Amino acid sequence: YFDLTGLPPTPGEADAFAANTDPQAYEKLVARLLASPRYGERWARHWLDVIRFAESNGFETNRERPNGWKFRDYVIAAFNDDKPFNQFIREQIAGDALGVDVATGFLVGGPVDIVGSPDIVLTSQQRADELDDMVGTTGTAFLGLTLGCARCHSHKFDPISHREYYSMAAV
Repeated sequence: YFDLTGLPPTPGEADAFAANTDPQAYEKLVARLLASPRYGERWARHWLDVIRFAESNGFETNRERPNGWKFRDYVIAAFNDDKPFNQFIREQIAGDALGVDVATGFLVGGPVDIVGSPDIVLTSQQRADELDDMVGTTGTAFLGLTLGCARCHSHKFDPISHREYYSMAAV
């Protein structure tokens, strides 16, 4: 129960399992828990943490994202439907091109500064910071790499160069 759904069994469920003499009782219980919507909710939490998802903007205003639930529910459904990981990744990076627009909520799930600035230099910096967040999260989630250094310069032995960083940002 705790491993698959994050919830304890009810006393009645625990008693029923303890009294069950079916040799396949354990396998049937596991199958039932894997089919539970709670399974996707539990495991989606981990993915949503990795990709820095929030249902509010963060920063000074921290306003609610009224449609943030759509991406959250997409992730939960992906776990509950046992979506292949390679498809899950493709949809989040290029869901708009694959007809799964909601999946690209991954790209914009992080903090957003909605205050803005009338200064074009500050506005440009704000956009660069948003793109950096997208590139950084993509690198961390899908490549297991931090890419922040490459925003400003290349390191001799880093796997991602300055040029490659901006190629990713351009996409």
